[in-house]
Amino acid sequence: MTTSNTAPGDVDPAVREELERLRDSIDNIDAAVVHMLAERFKCTQQVGRLKATHRLPPADPNREARQIARLRALAENAKLDPAFAEKFLNFIIAEVIRHHERIADDTVNGATP
Repeated sequence: MTTSNTAPGDVDPAVREELERLRDSIDNIDAAVVHMLAERFKCTQQVGRLKATHRLPPADPNREARQIARLRALAENAKLDPAFAEKFLNFIIAEVIRHHERIADDTVNGATP
């Protein structure tokens, strides 16, 4: 974390107002990202149940590779660092696979996923 030599009272009120406006926008975007991730995980849970029911493997490396390539291209078009986008998707994929493995284990053991 960085520190500043400027005391909060020394900041121009217009600058403080613009900073607050930008931070409000960031907060709204963060909320939207969380809600979108929740929706995504609802869908992947359904995929996990379908895979478990039909004894398909929790991971699909070919699909994952296609998704990573697709997300990298989307990131480039959006002027976002493709390496960051890939790391983000890999994190999500790892969590999805963990969920799918748990669902598969629950299905094999007779638990309700």
